[in-house]
Amino acid sequence: MNPTLEKKVSSTPVALVTGGRRGLGAAIARALCASGFDIAIADLEHDGDADETLNTIRAAGRRAAFFEANIADLGRHDALLDEVQASLGSVDCLVNNAGVSVEKRGDLLDVTPESFDRLLNINLRGTFFLTQRLARRFAADADAEGRARSIINISSANAFLIAPNRAEYCISKSALTTVTKLFAARLGELGVPVYEVRPGIFQTRMTEVAQADYDEKLRQGFSPIPRWGTVDEIGKAVASLASGCFPFSTGDSFHIDGGLHIHRV
Repeated sequence: MNPTLEKKVSSTPVALVTGGRRGLGAAIARALCASGFDIAIADLEHDGDADETLNTIRAAGRRAAFFEANIADLGRHDALLDEVQASLGSVDCLVNNAGVSVEKRGDLLDVTPESFDRLLNINLRGTFFLTQRLARRFAADADAEGRARSIINISSANAFLIAPNRAEYCISKSALTTVTKLFAARLGELGVPVYEVRPGIFQTRMTEVAQADYDEKLRQGFSPIPRWGTVDEIGKAVASLASGCFPFSTGDSFHIDGGLHIHRV
């Protein structure tokens, strides 16, 4: 943290959503806005999708700002948090949504070190260290009493369901379960809950490549609720957690997957 930065605390809670310009991230940002948060979006580029999301939030009467950032760049983390604080106020809620899938699905035996490192650097390493940076600020903030703070990690049904055609993705997401529990244990005494949200099958640009495959699986009874999820359903779940609806819960994983996680015989 920049020691010369004037501390700015907003009377309205501030949520930072990584990967928030479109898809699940944009839906999460909209839902948090509807729950009373001002929104900081951190993403790779400020494009038309980002403008659409920002304009929707502002039209609802909340402040919104965009910050260009790649969470895999660890040296950018403190500057990102400083920029959000200077623009909107100190971050109260961090939603670790930014992530990538494999560039090409294929045989487990063909996974390359380059693909493995790319997935873990973004999905796991970047998420861990951005969370660590914010957690340090939470721990050092003596004026935070009465402010509802939280950290929410967006993982995947692949945190527990293996997909051998994208092994490195599964590894990166399953590790977020442990990251969630670790930070939940560390930050519990500070009154900061940490949660994991596991989306099932949602129609986003990331899943376009597998839409026909999932359509067929759903027809065959892939999940008890036999349909794709809508991005707004993830948004509502995250907003409920961030709004303090589960005050005696931390370190928990929430399945928003149509029952996909249920073991059946």
